[in-house]
Amino acid sequence: MPLRPLLLIAALTAALAVLPSAARANTSQFTIFEAPRELLSDDAALRAQTFDEIQGFGVHWVRIVLYWRSVAPDADSATAPAFDDTDPNAYPGFGRYDRAISEARARGLRVLLTVSGPVPKWATRDHTDNVTRPSPDRFQRFMTAVGKRYRDQISYWAIWNEPNHPDFLKPQYGSHKNPLSPAIYRQLVQAGHRGLEASGNGSDRMWIGETAPRGTGKDVAPLTFLRGTLCLDSRYHKRASCGKLPGDGWAHHAYTVAAGPFFVPPSPNDVTIGVLGQLNSALAKAGNAGAIRKDMPIYLTEFGIQSFPDKISGVSQQQQGEYRAISERIAYRNSRVRGFSQYLMRDDAPVPGATNDLARYGGFESGLRTSDGAAKLAYEAFRLPVVATRGAHSTALWGLVRPASGATKVTIEYRNSGSSTWHRLKGATTSSAGYWSTTTSLRSGRSYRVRWTSPSGTAYTGPATRAYRSP
Repeated sequence: MPLRPLLLIAALTAALAVLPSAARANTSQFTIFEAPRELLSDDAALRAQTFDEIQGFGVHWVRIVLYWRSVAPDADSATAPAFDDTDPNAYPGFGRYDRAISEARARGLRVLLTVSGPVPKWATRDHTDNVTRPSPDRFQRFMTAVGKRYRDQISYWAIWNEPNHPDFLKPQYGSHKNPLSPAIYRQLVQAGHRGLEASGNGSDRMWIGETAPRGTGKDVAPLTFLRGTLCLDSRYHKRASCGKLPGDGWAHHAYTVAAGPFFVPPSPNDVTIGVLGQLNSALAKAGNAGAIRKDMPIYLTEFGIQSFPDKISGVSQQQQGEYRAISERIAYRNSRVRGFSQYLMRDDAPVPGATNDLARYGGFESGLRTSDGAAKLAYEAFRLPVVATRGAHSTALWGLVRPASGATKVTIEYRNSGSSTWHRLKGATTSSAGYWSTTTSLRSGRSYRVRWTSPSGTAYTGPATRAYRSP
């Protein structure tokens, strides 16, 4: 069962120990939204509705993952077709990506394009599957083709989705459990960078990493993967034979578990949102070692809190909103984090005919809507996130007006335990980016919410948020 807010003090103490101070908050942090089910759909009305919703939240970035296998000719053949693989017109499957990117740009949205495996079978070393040892030379030529196709549309790229996970890259380990995927990924990063340069996109921003949060025995833990990719030993000393790896930012997926954002994983090489400071430390050491650029920023390009009906990885709808807001505040307080994200708009559809929850909800239930499109409590919690922190003598309140495009005013309300009546607590004025914070007297059992009226006159009310205890 998930831990309740008032029982999280021990975990919170450990989590806060690795956070930067509030004085170093990154007040320019932006939000990235990923909604592949809708934005890559053939349903034009669904795409338009979803783009409208994303823009209605004041979000200016979307992430799209382009799978090499999904656009390549004869992708399941062990024999490569005879074609110029640097020519974008030689790939038959770009259509849905063209459409999503074009529609995003028409709305003024920035697109992060993550180019990733699975890959064509003919592009792997042994031609037996779609993820084992992709050819760096083939990938360089593919990146050249992708760069040519989107030269005037994409300025932000990322290399590979979760390369420390076997669904996207193999082998993860050798016969003696020595990690192999980091060295394979390093070659792919270098090849991808060469491909972008060859396509005329050499001055674009390229993010690396895109790592999954935990090592499970099948996938390599993210900090182990980082060190291997950057030719660093366990003390962050770099091999002399390795040069600096190109990259303008480290992307990471800081998912947590049902215990919430204060969960502290047992391995020091895992990076969930509650121990995000461990990634800060690793990147600082890597920069000092000359393995990457110094002060490399972090982009949390995929994140969400899963909810019921998945009772294995999920939490209640109220906890989904609370945990996501707490996670966003952790990211906000981290000066190295430039971007935070939301994955998905709608939950993945349950697997029909599955006989248990593990099989039925094998996808992600982190959406703001259910799989059939009904808005969850997280929908308005995403628009108006609130965090209430119980201290020794007062309660600290923090929040964000997601659609705000300048300083604006919010009304903070409270509801006492056992009551259904809301009362005005106070008003607050946001920063130009929509953030606000204030304090109030300590009252046990209170819930809080925010009301906000947009400049157009539309009134919004966030869901109830419970307080959690600070150390």
